[in-house]
Amino acid sequence: MEGADYGVLAPAWAGTAASALASDAAFVQGMLDAEAAWVQVQADAGLCSIEDAQAVREVASVDRYDLALLASKTPDGANALIPLLGMMRELLTHDGAAKTASTALHRGATSQDIIDTALMLVLSKTITLTLADLRSTAGGLAALAREHRSTVCIARSLTQHALPTTLGWKAASWLSAVLDAERQLDAATGQLRLQWGGAVGTLASLEQLLSSHTETTATSKSLASQLADLLGLADPGTPWHTNRMPILQLGSALGSAIAALGTFGADVLTASRPEIGELSEPREAGKGGSSAMPQKQNPVRSVLLRNAAFSAPGLLSTLFTAAGTAVDERPDGGWHAEWSALRELARLASGAAFHAAFLANGLTVNHAAIERNLALGGDAVLSERLAAVLAPLVVGGKPAIQALVRRSLDEDVSLRELLRLEIPTHDLSDQDLDELLDPAGYLGAADRFTDTVLADYSARKELWQSRN
Repeated sequence: MEGADYGVLAPAWAGTAASALASDAAFVQGMLDAEAAWVQVQADAGLCSIEDAQAVREVASVDRYDLALLASKTPDGANALIPLLGMMRELLTHDGAAKTASTALHRGATSQDIIDTALMLVLSKTITLTLADLRSTAGGLAALAREHRSTVCIARSLTQHALPTTLGWKAASWLSAVLDAERQLDAATGQLRLQWGGAVGTLASLEQLLSSHTETTATSKSLASQLADLLGLADPGTPWHTNRMPILQLGSALGSAIAALGTFGADVLTASRPEIGELSEPREAGKGGSSAMPQKQNPVRSVLLRNAAFSAPGLLSTLFTAAGTAVDERPDGGWHAEWSALRELARLASGAAFHAAFLANGLTVNHAAIERNLALGGDAVLSERLAAVLAPLVVGGKPAIQALVRRSLDEDVSLRELLRLEIPTHDLSDQDLDELLDPAGYLGAADRFTDTVLADYSARKELWQSRN
């Protein structure tokens, strides 16, 4: 379709379910659903007929609308709802619906009610999918942490070899961030609220309508609550059109998920460089190829996680700027800036979680490369331990040990040999020195930390399962 947004320039979410769940068509369908549900609520309260509600439902299908035409008319009122209402009323007339159906359509509501509510409907579906993929990612990382809790590898600090750690603890660290992001996004679903306030957030028009229908016992409060239930959204009890915190909390939670997955992807990218080669992405038919270099197998899943992480901060900035500069009962441009930013954050988070789930559950570990890279730093990677333990045995203490480490590096001399020459065997046996220079003996609390994160994952998984 001409003008459709397929994600050609957005590979992080193109081709995933998010491309459909948060598409222009999905958003328009959200507006249509909100309008149809509102007329249904009115019918249930006796404010219009059941036939009116049925007529509106029949025109509330996005397939009946020319979205390119709708988009072309959007600038006329600075939002898509205004021309959409015109199109809906044309269809109602064409379908022979009673005039009362057009009257009930959008009655007492305002554009912001429908647009904000439609965004919440789009986000609800997208976040549900994102949470499922985050949980799958967590499962893959938990398995990796368990399997490799004793796999000793080199830790890097500021790109340089630092100290020994374990691949299990690295995986548990990724897992910890993913679990935190999942919790935050799960909690943020409570912000998926109905927005219902009328022209300036007072529901004055609806209150006026109800005052003229003395036969109904419905109140504006009960009608809004029923509408929220019908749409599957939370009922906040008040409009939030001037309170943009729900938008910020949802955006921040989506951004946090993207950031957590971005770190995971960045570490995999580093570890998959041929000269490092400790990890590699799962080989999948049709993925990772190069247009010019057939020998290459690109780590595309990780690249897409990094792509999302690069893209998200600017979108978050837009949301915070819009909220921080909002004015009056409807901001003059700030509200409008939220729509695409929030939608894109949802698509990026969903796409990133989708790719992360594949990555976490299919990573290949190259033990030979891990051992080779650990050995590259030689005995010097234990210098922190040596300085602490051997300082009392050397004249000059810790600085003297540090000087031996520097000498071994500068002159490419074995640190073990320098220590052996400096410290007599009656003060330090060869066996004791071997133990001090064993990387597996200097892992600190890595195993305990891994256990802690895995226990957190198990408890969280039980909660997820209890909800099903």
